Amino acid sequence: MDGGTRVAEVLKRNGVEFIFTLVGGHISPILVQCKRAGIRVIDTRHEVNTVFAADAVARITGVPGVAAVTAGPGVTNTITAIKNAQMAQSPLVLIGGATATLLRGRGSLQDIDQLALIEPHVKWMARPNTLRELVPALEKAFVECQTGVPGPVFVEIAVDLLYPEEIVREWYSKKTDKPNKTITERALSTYIKGHLKYQFALSENPGLHAAEPIVPVGPESSKIKKAAKMLAGAERPVMVLGSQTMLRPKKADALVEAVESMGIPVFLSGMARGLLGKGHSLQMRHKRRLALKEADVVILSGVPNDFRLDYGSHTSRCKVIGVNLSEDDLTKNRRPDLGVLADPCEFLIELSAAMRGPKMDRSGWFETLRSRNDARDVEIHSMADQETDFVNPMKLCQALEEKLTPGSILVGDGGDFVATASYIVSPRGPYCWLDPGVFGTLGVGAGFALGAKLCRPEADVWLLYGDGAAGFSIMEYDTFARHGVNVIGLVGNDAGWTQIERDQVVILEDDVACRLTHMDYHVVAEGCGAKGLLLKEPGEVESTLERALELSRGGSPVLVNALIGKTSFREGSISM
Repeated sequence: MDGGTRVAEVLKRNGVEFIFTLVGGHISPILVQCKRAGIRVIDTRHEVNTVFAADAVARITGVPGVAAVTAGPGVTNTITAIKNAQMAQSPLVLIGGATATLLRGRGSLQDIDQLALIEPHVKWMARPNTLRELVPALEKAFVECQTGVPGPVFVEIAVDLLYPEEIVREWYSKKTDKPNKTITERALSTYIKGHLKYQFALSENPGLHAAEPIVPVGPESSKIKKAAKMLAGAERPVMVLGSQTMLRPKKADALVEAVESMGIPVFLSGMARGLLGKGHSLQMRHKRRLALKEADVVILSGVPNDFRLDYGSHTSRCKVIGVNLSEDDLTKNRRPDLGVLADPCEFLIELSAAMRGPKMDRSGWFETLRSRNDARDVEIHSMADQETDFVNPMKLCQALEEKLTPGSILVGDGGDFVATASYIVSPRGPYCWLDPGVFGTLGVGAGFALGAKLCRPEADVWLLYGDGAAGFSIMEYDTFARHGVNVIGLVGNDAGWTQIERDQVVILEDDVACRLTHMDYHVVAEGCGAKGLLLKEPGEVESTLERALELSRGGSPVLVNALIGKTSFREGSISM
């Protein structure tokens, strides 16, 4: 069994259905053998999107996503996405091709010190030097990326470990089997033969194992009791659930039941958006800062006190129950009154069981939060009715909200337009919202949408693009078209980097580098083999979105280029 086949077998045993790649000679055996093993090979137009797609698969399914890229520039092109996955705590495996083991450091094509480059951005990495080390390294990669704080891992595989042994020996023999060898050539030939013998020794049995079950880190029972006691006496409790709470997709129903059983007002962020569906009585969407400042007990579930909570100032007046898999995130900027180093999903499920019984009457607290929430919705509705150039972006988002069906997935890739949408559109269920996370990376859109649609082919997948962000990955519409991935892109096109422009122009009185054009993004999509639609009249919003749905459900990827006007909705909202 050659190395390419061994890689495919390990992936198959670990439940991998898709491998994302941009083809290169260093990794060809992996791709061919994955195809033969029934793993779908999805090739993209830029390596960064292989990792973004793998990230989306990991978030939605709980099975680590896998990307394979060629050596050198193939690996370097993934760094932004790998860093994003590290900060978003997404479990994925990046396989990087590499020069032959005997050629390292000798000036071979695309040969760089990939391990030194990628080490700061991954949890764990490996470089098997012999064929017998290949399977153990890959099997450990799947364990490492999921245990403790999840994250990306990297396995570098030399090209001469992937091809069949007889082919590798033939490569080297062409270099060394010469007549009338010099003493130096004979010595080199002897060294190479010894190296090959070591490289392939004891490799007849690949030693494949079934995937190891990952046991979540459970909370201490004493801390569950303390948390239950703190909440039992709280008059104004609040929960904030973040992405780390959603690391167990198979336990989504149990998580929802736990949250409902506790009966505490909840704010959802990141991957937790959509957990309770639309319009749930416990969920509050607006005025979170004020709610936290007035609360007496707050649960931060998988949420650090970073810039999103103003570095802890939002929770400075209340008791905090913090639960996180990362000790650093648990204590960042503000040490919790009760810190629980455990899986947030497991914690909430166990805590809800400990809190069963009569609940304190908190109707007044709910009414306070609900009235603020509703008032903000009225304000948003009023601003959506204002006239702007082209289409009011808030009105467009309201129209999109009406088109969402159960199971629709929203992918956010942009600044001002996507942030506006986050206030208006409501994900309909768990794992129906994808955004980059704390790194705030532009360019995640096409990769995330690709992975999401492959995992949920029956769902409408809406890719919400800012026009600036669209430039990072719009060529992946070619990937969508070639692989039959019928996502719907919606570009909020206001011809500028509006989120930056809002403050730059006000403070510095200059819009340098902030202006774009009303580019024909729909024509670019058409050139890639997709369907493109132009939307620039308010009266055409409904019919255009309907047409986009019709085309997508008919099997074609679609991009709607929506020309939008300016509003004052998000003035002064830039985060740094």
